[in-house]
Amino acid sequence: MTTQLAGKRLVVVGGGSGIGREIAAQAAAAGAIVTLAGRDPARVEAAASRIGNGVGAARVDLGDEASIRALAEQVGELDYLVSLAAAHANGPVGELDRTAVAGAFDAKVIGPIMLAKHLAPRFAAGGAMLLFSGFVAWRPSPGLSVMATTNGAVSFLAAALAVELAPVRVNALSPGVVDSGAWDRMGAEKDAFFRDVAVRNPARRVGQPADIAAAALMALTNPFLTGTTLHVDGGGRLEVPSANA
Repeated sequence: MTTQLAGKRLVVVGGGSGIGREIAAQAAAAGAIVTLAGRDPARVEAAASRIGNGVGAARVDLGDEASIRALAEQVGELDYLVSLAAAHANGPVGELDRTAVAGAFDAKVIGPIMLAKHLAPRFAAGGAMLLFSGFVAWRPSPGLSVMATTNGAVSFLAAALAVELAPVRVNALSPGVVDSGAWDRMGAEKDAFFRDVAVRNPARRVGQPADIAAAALMALTNPFLTGTTLHVDGGGRLEVPSANA
């Protein structure tokens, strides 16, 4: 994979922290020319500085087509694009705010369509896109209807774009529960939650950003992989007995 990434131009949208930053770091270490893009310039610039290896930063808002067009013009030609952007609209259906729901679709579905519109014509031969889904699409639960729907749509979008944009390859990656920093808001409850997740999934552990980054870079560089959703979730989407059953 190191030789496959050397000199390749990679744009990571939503890569200011966690999994996205790890993807950028692994790719840059392998010799890729990486640009982190996100809504908060200070955040992506800080992440790029932390990674080093010449990683650049750019602003993009997936709810604003003009900013996507500007990103395309700034980037020029590229080889690989990853979109991890997300905006949450969680809660009971009866309490959902329409603006928040629309924002969730902008980040996960409409925005990636606009990324394809403006960036797909700029891909070099062998180029690939990777969109991020999530296991909640296959394991919905109360209060997560919007998340389940947007993540499910990502999977179908990747298949549709793989056909329309061919020979540009398009895949989706669906991670499970990953210790990426996103769960830190749980405070003292996080460790107990992770133990429960580990007991219930077949891998008997939670994921790490490095697990997801390795799969992401494989999806980008494998020339015979397209129109597929990779489930890198420790089996978390499956209904399995506990380790003590």
